[in-house]
Amino acid sequence: MKVTDRNIKQILHKAVDILKGGGIIAYPTETFYGLGVKFDMEDSLKRLYKIKQRPLKMAIPLIIGNRDLLSVIAASMDKTAISLTERFWPAPLTVIFPAKENLSEFITAKTRKVAVRMPGNSFALRLAEYAGFPITATSANPSGARPAQDMETIRRYFDDELDLIIDDGTTPGGLPSTIVDVEGDEIKILREGAIEKALLIAARKK
Repeated sequence: MKVTDRNIKQILHKAVDILKGGGIIAYPTETFYGLGVKFDMEDSLKRLYKIKQRPLKMAIPLIIGNRDLLSVIAASMDKTAISLTERFWPAPLTVIFPAKENLSEFITAKTRKVAVRMPGNSFALRLAEYAGFPITATSANPSGARPAQDMETIRRYFDDELDLIIDDGTTPGGLPSTIVDVEGDEIKILREGAIEKALLIAARKK
């Protein structure tokens, strides 16, 4: 479905209905296209791993549209981690939290941790806000392939394996989200991306 100003609410409604029904969608983010399933749909998560050919040892990140949803997926919330979300979200910053015990191992990859972000200004943010539940945010590509920025690439990768492709044109691409793991006052940067390390360190000192 092609996104326009006139039909965006209709597309959001359709996308959320598909997610609630166990479907997989491709949707545009502030960087690349992502693949979304509802975070607590076990069969959908299995299917997502299968179509991406993703190793089970690799966890899947989530997006949320409201910080209150952290309590649904995170067992605890470190003060420094929360301060980073307050300072930067919505933005391409993924923060790792201890996961709740009932969170699927397809999300945590048995690490007992969950990676979460509130995406920057994009359709992804509108989707997460409208849904009111966490959605997977793994990149739209088979494992090891380049993330998709357009419909042609998504169709080449997945053909008819997706239940809905949301077309908002070519995404900006660029750097992926920065991923941080916080323990106490220490910020461990697992992947430096769109949010620079210096900005995170400066934010911690404030």
